[in-house]
Amino acid sequence: MLNRQHPRPGADVVTSTGGAPSLWRNRDFLTLWSGQVVSTLGARISSTAMPLLVLATTGSPADAGLVGAAGTLPFLIAYLPAGPLVDRYNRHRILLTSEILAGLALATVPIALWLGLLTVAQLIVVAFVQGLCFVFFSVAETAALPRIVPPVLLPAAVAQNEARSRGAALAGGPLGGLLFGIDRALPFLADAISYAAASIALLFLRKDLQGRPTAPAEPLWQATLTGLRWIWRHPLIRTAVLLITVTNMVFQALVLTVVVLAQRHGAGPSAIGTMLGIYSGGGLAGALVAVKGHRYFTPKMVIIGVNWIWAALLPLFLFTTNPLGIGLIGAATSFISPVWNVVIFSYTALLVPNDILGRVTSAAMTLAWGVMPIGSLAAGLLLTAAGPRGAVLALTAVMVATAVGATISPAVRHAPPLSPPDAVDDTSPAP
Repeated sequence: MLNRQHPRPGADVVTSTGGAPSLWRNRDFLTLWSGQVVSTLGARISSTAMPLLVLATTGSPADAGLVGAAGTLPFLIAYLPAGPLVDRYNRHRILLTSEILAGLALATVPIALWLGLLTVAQLIVVAFVQGLCFVFFSVAETAALPRIVPPVLLPAAVAQNEARSRGAALAGGPLGGLLFGIDRALPFLADAISYAAASIALLFLRKDLQGRPTAPAEPLWQATLTGLRWIWRHPLIRTAVLLITVTNMVFQALVLTVVVLAQRHGAGPSAIGTMLGIYSGGGLAGALVAVKGHRYFTPKMVIIGVNWIWAALLPLFLFTTNPLGIGLIGAATSFISPVWNVVIFSYTALLVPNDILGRVTSAAMTLAWGVMPIGSLAAGLLLTAAGPRGAVLALTAVMVATAVGATISPAVRHAPPLSPPDAVDDTSPAP
């Protein structure tokens, strides 16, 4: 099974007073994590405001779907080449460059609003640049994390990153709606500032984030296939990636669907922001549970159970038009997501050699997140053709089929458990 006995080179085992490995005494992890709390909060604020801005500008759900698709298009076209580039070039520099470019792109939105020059075409370009920067940052951060923390603390670090993302989403939804209600430019100005703050934090990272290559560098076109080959040879990871590909498409479409559902029943920007904040709050609660609870779940339990729970929850959106009710149902769907992420990513990150982890991550993300533009476009088309309720019915049908596929998969039914950590994880809150 997975070897957790020895830290990987470059990942110092920082111990607490009692001698157990301590995540929150790891200076580089705390620096990276804190900076990304700010950056992720800003991104959530602007992502809440973006569909509201498009709908306020054109009144077209199809335009909102098009902008959403532009923001996720890099997941399809950039993840695969990003992996070998992250493995080959300076990961620290990639992290910093990604934050700076995304911040500059977001800063053009409030400027255009103040000058009265904003167009949907500009929002498409901004969303695309932000998505592209996110691709490179996420691959570089994933590949760098095992260089920053020892293997025994890796699941805890992944869980804390989940909590970071979910907490930012919880606060970002209401803040995005509130700031948009005050001034349409404010959410995007806040996001641009958050990128600047995260860039400054990255300057204080001391750890060497690049491992020594164990083999000569491959040509780029060959390197892009390395991750795909690794995934294909491991049936459980292959099946998990294919299943999450479908569910990502469903939930990408669901976000726009619930926004339109609430808006058509009179919800304003503040109410929609609060609804999305409640939606994300379930993910934060799930991430906090996953910090210590991940060790009690096997991949089989997670993959089958989570998909059936999602399939059961989606039809509930048909029975309410109240933003609070929509948010609470969304919170239930989000609550179980972090356990999936922690268990599957920890399994993969501990199994894959670090010098190809970027390529494996990028291959998985190309498949799993590359369908998000399809989800955004499908949401726009479904909402235009069948309305919010018809869209919910269609997404529910897809989710049921996915749960059935997970249940009958031999790779999932015979999946080996993720072995428990050999040492005590220090996952207490940061002082």
